[in-house]
Amino acid sequence: MTVTASIDPDRPADAAATKSRERRALGVASGAHVMHDGYTDLVWIALPIWQAEFALSYAAVGLLRMVYSGTLAALQIPASIVAERIGARTVLAVGTALAGLCYCLAGLSDGFPWLVAFLFIGGLGAATQHPIGSALVTRTFTGTRALTAFGTYNFAGDVGKVLIPATATTLILFMPWRPAYALLGLVGIAIAAAIFAVMPRLPPETAPAAKAPEESSAEERTHAAGETARLRFGFRILVAFGIADSVVRGAFFVLLPFLLIGKGAAVTTAGFALTLVFVGGAAGKLAYGWVGKWIGTPATIVISQALTAAGIVAVLYLPLVATIAVLPFLGVVLNGVTTVIYGSVPEYSAPEQRTRALSVFYTITIGAAAVAPPVSGLIGDFVGIHSTIITVAVLTLLTIPLAFLLKGGRSQSAAA
Repeated sequence: MTVTASIDPDRPADAAATKSRERRALGVASGAHVMHDGYTDLVWIALPIWQAEFALSYAAVGLLRMVYSGTLAALQIPASIVAERIGARTVLAVGTALAGLCYCLAGLSDGFPWLVAFLFIGGLGAATQHPIGSALVTRTFTGTRALTAFGTYNFAGDVGKVLIPATATTLILFMPWRPAYALLGLVGIAIAAAIFAVMPRLPPETAPAAKAPEESSAEERTHAAGETARLRFGFRILVAFGIADSVVRGAFFVLLPFLLIGKGAAVTTAGFALTLVFVGGAAGKLAYGWVGKWIGTPATIVISQALTAAGIVAVLYLPLVATIAVLPFLGVVLNGVTTVIYGSVPEYSAPEQRTRALSVFYTITIGAAAVAPPVSGLIGDFVGIHSTIITVAVLTLLTIPLAFLLKGGRSQSAAA
């Protein structure tokens, strides 16, 4: 990726330029995150509509979600490589335009095969956002300010998950879904042009100076090897949590609209209910940064997973009105815990490998999210929605013991 010259913080002009670049970087990354995460979760709102219009089975509905998310997951690392060759700005702008084009074209579809093709285009574009957006933030900001900026960037994605589906649901009240989705797609194409115009160049990744092997004592080398092994183990635990979290959310979201419709909700009500989950998730993701700092990562995960399982079971058995009332609180714990899980990834990787670690983490977890909908839909076809949702709640509880294996990250170790 393009390398910028180093900046002397003691020079006022350069300091002002640095501030300006940071604002543009965070604005571009957050804006792209809003659009891409909003488009990704808009698929959830579209699934009941497409099932009714094209007479699809639950498995076929899940497959549509898998096409978008699976393409998104599989092409993130290739997107990073292409960005290094032709520039991150170009790749992110083109990717955002493709994600918007997906919904413009979806309005022209007249059958399942066309939806598959257009969702593939959307997933291709969406694959560019996480590796480039997260790298733009973590490589522009330094020190503790990088964590704060990354939290803002991460929260922006949840804003998109609320804003775009809610806008789609509102538009569908006044017009058919085809022009409504096409209109939202055109917004993404306009945002892509803005990204190309204002996105700053990425600064280089740098590794801290290390002692030569002959300058290190045997004790120092042993400690360094042990620390590396500990951080790798912690990263693998986070990946396991990310996989389980993605599977639970993917399965629950694909089945929730049909569960609500089975209780008597209209399609628009089911879409509104999903929006309530996303609203709770956005609030939870912002709040969990403070919760995790207050009670620690393991305790936060344990409490959240237990409350998530209880909330899923409650949604299954409560009447419709009570179910809708519970959904925002379920969203808080279901999505909020991702702040602690995803936000800890840089703590378990070397400073010069954060972009690669984030790309690997997102690739694996989003891949799991892509597989979950068709698998859960297929299970739902055979054993029913109720039994499938109970299975999701049990899986949530099974992840709790992993939290006790997660030790402090890099900064916590350094502080100790």
